[in-house]
Amino acid sequence: MGSYRCPQFTRRCKKGKEIAKTIGMKTFEWTVIGAGPAGIAAVGKLVDRGVKPLDIAWVDPSFKVGDLGEKWRRISSNTKVKLFLQFLEACNAYRFWMAPDFELKHLDPESTCLLEAIADPLQWVSDHLKLTVHSIEGHVDSLELCNRVWKVELKGEKINSKNVILAIGSVPKKLSYPELEEIPIEIALDDQKLTPHTNDTVAVFGSSHSSMIILKNLLDVGVKKVINFYNSPLKYALYMEDWILFDNTGLKGESATWARENINGVWPDRLERYLSSDPQFQQALSTCNKVVYAVGFEPRTLPNTPQLRGLTYNDRNGIIAPGLFGLGIAFPEKVEDHFGNEEYNVGIWKFMNYLNKVLPLWFQYAP
Repeated sequence: MGSYRCPQFTRRCKKGKEIAKTIGMKTFEWTVIGAGPAGIAAVGKLVDRGVKPLDIAWVDPSFKVGDLGEKWRRISSNTKVKLFLQFLEACNAYRFWMAPDFELKHLDPESTCLLEAIADPLQWVSDHLKLTVHSIEGHVDSLELCNRVWKVELKGEKINSKNVILAIGSVPKKLSYPELEEIPIEIALDDQKLTPHTNDTVAVFGSSHSSMIILKNLLDVGVKKVINFYNSPLKYALYMEDWILFDNTGLKGESATWARENINGVWPDRLERYLSSDPQFQQALSTCNKVVYAVGFEPRTLPNTPQLRGLTYNDRNGIIAPGLFGLGIAFPEKVEDHFGNEEYNVGIWKFMNYLNKVLPLWFQYAP
């Protein structure tokens, strides 16, 4: 399914073009860098809290809902449909009551779905918000605080902002086995892009939600053999009355169902698994000619911040520096469950809940 674009949101008015010419002369109240789900949430909540749209700059290279919209549409989500709907209804600024009759509205609220079911509504929301604020298609190269104002520098353009939210997203981590031909994770996760590998033995590193989808996809396209290397036993999310054990690290949805049947049940003939510490690790790896790395994500390359060496963030409130804040998968909230297990909270609805908690603090933590 392609992304949905409402015609009324793809036309820029003459007034908007004239305003855009004055961007370099204005100091914005807020600049949001990134237009994935976290960036969309940030813009929506800022408007809901009374920030005038013309006082918000929004920067992104493409405004295509980040990697979710451009790379991960065919992935089975581990988030229930009802939480996606809650995200879309959580901001008045989204005006989602005006949205077309998207497929998401007709799915079982308690089920999971392909990410394309939320990507299309998010694109509709993004297109709408993009026309209400100062949207700039580009990449931020550097951030520098001067006279209590952040200087935001893009290629060929500079803007000033009192506050900046980094919602830059993350990229897949990789291990180093140069002797093996890598199958990019975005290909391995997409059942429509993954081609047959009937003569290949493929190593898959990881035991996460993504790993289980990749194992299934590779077996489905007839790979000769799949060897899964992992560091710890599988975890399954356990739904309690008002909380979830292993909410962020446990398997959910279709990946959990597949793992129970095929990993903890009857192994497929063409699948082998080894702990990374297993004495047979090197021997098993030597039989592989291709590899997929499903070992987590790390933040995208950050803008250059000469005043902040080794830029870090507070993982309880997102503060990086006065007037500079981190949000989304690149800067997730650390949470603790009822048994003291600590995890990083990642998910569209979780980003919205986190923003509701920290935004009042961010408004006060000015340069």
